[in-house]
Amino acid sequence: MDIDLSPEDLAFKAEVQAFLSGNAHKPGEDYNEWRLNWFKLARDKGGWDVPKWPVEFGGPGWTPTQHYIWEQATAVAQVPWDLPFGLSMLAPVLMNYGSEEQQQRFLPDIRDRKVNWCQGYSEPGAGSDLANLKTKAVLSDDGTYYTVNGTKIWTTLAHIADWIFCLTRTDDSGKKQEGITFLLFPMKQKGIEVKPIITLGGAHSVNMVHFTDVKVPVENRVGEAHKGWTYAKGLLQHERTGLAGISRSIVALEKLKEQAASVVRGNGTLMDDPAFRAKVAELEIDLMAAEFTELRSLAAAAGGGDPGPESSILKLKGTEIQQRIQKLTVEAGGIYAAAWGALPVGPRFAKGGMAGYLASRAYTIYGGASEVQKDVIAKNVLGIKQSNR
Repeated sequence: MDIDLSPEDLAFKAEVQAFLSGNAHKPGEDYNEWRLNWFKLARDKGGWDVPKWPVEFGGPGWTPTQHYIWEQATAVAQVPWDLPFGLSMLAPVLMNYGSEEQQQRFLPDIRDRKVNWCQGYSEPGAGSDLANLKTKAVLSDDGTYYTVNGTKIWTTLAHIADWIFCLTRTDDSGKKQEGITFLLFPMKQKGIEVKPIITLGGAHSVNMVHFTDVKVPVENRVGEAHKGWTYAKGLLQHERTGLAGISRSIVALEKLKEQAASVVRGNGTLMDDPAFRAKVAELEIDLMAAEFTELRSLAAAAGGGDPGPESSILKLKGTEIQQRIQKLTVEAGGIYAAAWGALPVGPRFAKGGMAGYLASRAYTIYGGASEVQKDVIAKNVLGIKQSNR
């Protein structure tokens, strides 16, 4: 694949860099005010606030190369924090399967970052085997609302979410992939209980969510009843592409090299150690291969297609690469990484390196475990069918 930049792409790259540097957060500036203004300025640029949205919904209509330039630039620059659940995950589902009324109702607030969404997918007995979900939604006799009962787990940022997009079981008479319905409902209502789950690294980002007789109007159902699995698969492909984090890994690997070069080892530094350098080189080669896969995915999306099975390749390899970067960061920190829970000692990066390593253990599980991605790749890329024996 030719990724040499044309004069037009070089001009676009300069424009992106000028925008990012000219609108960076200034010391002492109110962060929330700056954040909302940044998105407004990006919107005025012609959809830069929603770079992956199609033109008909206000996106910029960029080429794959322009998307690549944007991802690379924003991975390095200071940009406002953003949540993917509404913007990158729910929005494509609404665009493809939602009613016009739902699009007009939900997409503007998603774009304006006014509403925080969370994802109600995994359950205590349905993680990697998501189609095994048990949360029930029963349609009322008059057909005007659903009553939802059940439990979701590992629900990221449910404690700050305003709304949830939720997979529910509405029919269990056939195949488990059938009878699943995609519902939207507010989190701040009677019958919803959110319980925090503290992760290995000591952070509170995920939760367990219990639903008890939660009422959901039928107009909050996306698409047809019992067809939610189709919509969920499309959402997962977008999620997996985002979770790969290729651009972030490129930046993180460069930072790792700088950190290792600051660690004294014998008469040189850790980056002079042949064994460590070999690990970094192998990682860099794998990251480059993943980057080319991401470019192919962007090319497919620019042609009007949805992310295909390559999203599973990206998720599989991208999250493994993120874990390897974190592992090498801990290795660079050496014995000082063990003090991550106390006052920092040794290299400044050692404490954060261990925290990052512990958090990264989940990367190859959430969004579809690596084993699931391998099954998808075997079936849809390699053409290996499941044996009937």
